[in-house]
Amino acid sequence: MSNLNNLTALALPTGSRLVAEESENRLSLSQDAQPLITLRLAREPELQVKVEAHPDIQALWAACYWLFARDPVCQHLTWHLDEAPAEAPAEALLTGLLIPTGTAGQYRCERTLFWQLPQPWLCTSQTNSYPQQMVISDGKRHPLRPVKPRGEVYRRFDARLGAWISLRTVDIDLDLARFNRWQNSARVASFWQEEGSLEQHREYLGKLEADPHTVTLIGCFDDQPFAYFEAYWAKEDRIAPFYEAGDYDRGIHMLVGEENHRGPHKVASWLSALTHYLFLDDPRTQRVVAEPRADNAKMIGYMQGQRFHCEKEFDFPHKRAALMVLGREWFFERCVLA
Repeated sequence: MSNLNNLTALALPTGSRLVAEESENRLSLSQDAQPLITLRLAREPELQVKVEAHPDIQALWAACYWLFARDPVCQHLTWHLDEAPAEAPAEALLTGLLIPTGTAGQYRCERTLFWQLPQPWLCTSQTNSYPQQMVISDGKRHPLRPVKPRGEVYRRFDARLGAWISLRTVDIDLDLARFNRWQNSARVASFWQEEGSLEQHREYLGKLEADPHTVTLIGCFDDQPFAYFEAYWAKEDRIAPFYEAGDYDRGIHMLVGEENHRGPHKVASWLSALTHYLFLDDPRTQRVVAEPRADNAKMIGYMQGQRFHCEKEFDFPHKRAALMVLGREWFFERCVLA
């Protein structure tokens, strides 16, 4: 394997902690100081995993997580479970954690499928099981949207940064002062053009809080707020006339407020987490889109680094915009979440 993350432990959003003893051909994992699973590893032609005891699905999941986080470019794990009881692979097959290969006792775990499993990263979601009913609002036909979430919605330990990345919904009373400070910084104002007073920003956030098509989010590294995001349903948004918006496409507006959390390595962490959250929040979401200013070359470059592509440029009344698009299939096939 190449480009390995230097891991000895991985924290989970549940509060548990995975610890590993790893050699070239052997991996032993414990969870909260209790032995979890021991594997024999063969690395040619691709990673082969042999279980030395009967694993349950949690142990299988933990081992997959460790191996994918350890090597962000690893796309497949081949599991050999010849001696495992039928119940473990049966449950893993039902969830998509494992898929059959056609060879008895041999299964595969695909990075593409693994990172689409919502737990434990997704804290709450009313969206992914919400039934579809088409409605019309402001002359636009779209699915009825679920009640918006409150509190923390996503949490994951980023093995590359060695830090937690999390998303929570905006609390206006708690977040108003920092939102006001961020919007009034010259760097942010040059792109957002939303400078104003505390009361103006309270009104701005209040309108979005009442808008069923937009969720406002605070991004945190190790629980310290650093960014503000707006996630919107594209079908009801001003972007809809400019491309063929799907019923469950999501769009994003992005603002990094804290200077010490700028830079490409931080963008790679929070942008992949934000898009991961939106794809997990509703499995019907096939695209995430954005419309930065067409002359914002730095942000467009960052987004292209995370597999977005520029579909075209177009004119809003207030700016020339670049339509940036990331498809679900492309994200999960090429994602380097760790």
